[in-house]
Amino acid sequence: MISAEGRGKGVAPVRIGNCSGFYGDRLAAMREMLTGGELDYLTGDYLAELTMLILGRDRIKNPDRGYVKTFLRQLEECLGIARDRGVRIVTNAGGLNPAGLAEAIRALADRLGLAVSVAHVEGDDLLPRAERLGLGSPLTANAYLGAWGIVDCLDSGADVVVTGRVTDASVIVGPAAAHFGWRRTDHDQIAGAVAAGHVIECGTQATGGNFSFFARDFPDLSSLIHPGFPIAEIYEDGSSVITKHPGTDGAVTVDTVTAQLLYEITGPRYANPDATLRIDSIELTADGPDRVRVSGVVGEPPPPTLKVSLNSIGGFRNEMTLILTGLDIEAKAELVRRQLETSLAVKPAELEWTLARTDHPDADTEQTASALLRCVVRDADPATVGRQFSSAAVELALASYPGFTSTTPPGDGQVYGVFTAAYVPADEVDHVAVHSDGSRVDIAPASETLDLDTAPPSPLPTPLPAGPTRRVPLGSVAGARSGDKGGSANIGVWVQTHDQWRWLAHTLTVEKLRELLPETADLPVTRHVLGNLRAVNFVIDDILGKGVAYQARFDPQAKGLGEWLRSRSIDIPEEFLT
Repeated sequence: MISAEGRGKGVAPVRIGNCSGFYGDRLAAMREMLTGGELDYLTGDYLAELTMLILGRDRIKNPDRGYVKTFLRQLEECLGIARDRGVRIVTNAGGLNPAGLAEAIRALADRLGLAVSVAHVEGDDLLPRAERLGLGSPLTANAYLGAWGIVDCLDSGADVVVTGRVTDASVIVGPAAAHFGWRRTDHDQIAGAVAAGHVIECGTQATGGNFSFFARDFPDLSSLIHPGFPIAEIYEDGSSVITKHPGTDGAVTVDTVTAQLLYEITGPRYANPDATLRIDSIELTADGPDRVRVSGVVGEPPPPTLKVSLNSIGGFRNEMTLILTGLDIEAKAELVRRQLETSLAVKPAELEWTLARTDHPDADTEQTASALLRCVVRDADPATVGRQFSSAAVELALASYPGFTSTTPPGDGQVYGVFTAAYVPADEVDHVAVHSDGSRVDIAPASETLDLDTAPPSPLPTPLPAGPTRRVPLGSVAGARSGDKGGSANIGVWVQTHDQWRWLAHTLTVEKLRELLPETADLPVTRHVLGNLRAVNFVIDDILGKGVAYQARFDPQAKGLGEWLRSRSIDIPEEFLT
């Protein structure tokens, strides 16, 4: 276990910054991080499940692509700055073609007149062997690699290391392990770096972005306009301090770090290819302004398998959104539903209607008097969900409910993707570090592994004695962070004080969640207790259908699920509301 007392001993800490949490994040962030203060390494996470589908379609159009093109735009301005300041760059922007991006960076460096050593990591792409590995015939098939290929590239002297699909935390674990010379069995230290990596991998979500208590902690909003990106100061024992460059907007607090630790996790065990992090071991303490110490971390050997991200083309989809205004909303929706379904010459394989009752009685604006009716269709045949569908909807304009209005013009169906996760033995995956001179080094899988069994349930605190309560939104005292994991979603909910935790742990049960969020009533829901963080994490299976690209929900990535939960009213002890 990592001890707080170990901080500051031995080798100096390594400062690792992040400049991207997704493909499309702030372009200026790389320059801001390089010029805003001291760094040893700068990392960028550009890959998500949906991103892999986008890059897969890019690769179909041009086999030389498949990597994140905007990363090159950032480097054109910043590669010289990084070289001058001695900052080494590690990124997963290689996507489906890390070798192609590495070569493009070398060409850019030559054009800029810079002497830069560029290495890359490959082997995650399992598409050529997908069928033999029992993965079917997907569009993309990528194993989540660990950090040791990155370590090897850095040890060879690389200034820039490009990877494909490694775990999000691996781009942080690699520089830390190289800096301190950790062994592959140093599971506590590696898990500590995984924790730091998980906090900073999503950029400004650690510094006040997407933060439940933003209105409380940034009351005039001016200090949250342009939040700075996060930095992990990682120490030799694996403990860390999460911070940001001085003078940047946002804040790093125990709450912002807690929120990010709860993002897109499942239970107390958070598996990575190099170590399994025990989320329930993490201790967070304030370490000064915009500084939060992460210590107490326990690591376990990694599982013997690697997760594989599979993306496939599911078919074609189209949608039509209609505005229903005023009285008889339900009857209007039923009328147009029957009319449209009757008028379709060929019924799509999937046809879904969703009525959002955004209307208010006796509303003083037309917008607040209106509801939204959404119809989504999917089929393997693009013609079935194309103009035939959308034109049929438009043709009802003068023949349907009073006030017929559509927000979507007629259009063709668009391709949609389906995400699934699979697992393969780690020794079936070729993990290769490719140095700048073209030499190749095979990275062996972990020699010590541990099956990812369910952790024993954490003990609950003693219940809070009964007392007067008031029915108010849960968010009056609790923060939340939610996100997507394939077809499932998680909602992490935390509170700030021990007495609030005594109340939350015994109140926010699976049954109460289903009551507050009726959409989850018939879905499998698992609750995990994380006492060190004063948090409970719910995993809701199948709420996102076949993944983000399937677009089955109004909120397809479940980013607002936690805020919906916070808005629901619940009986809260009055002592917390003063």
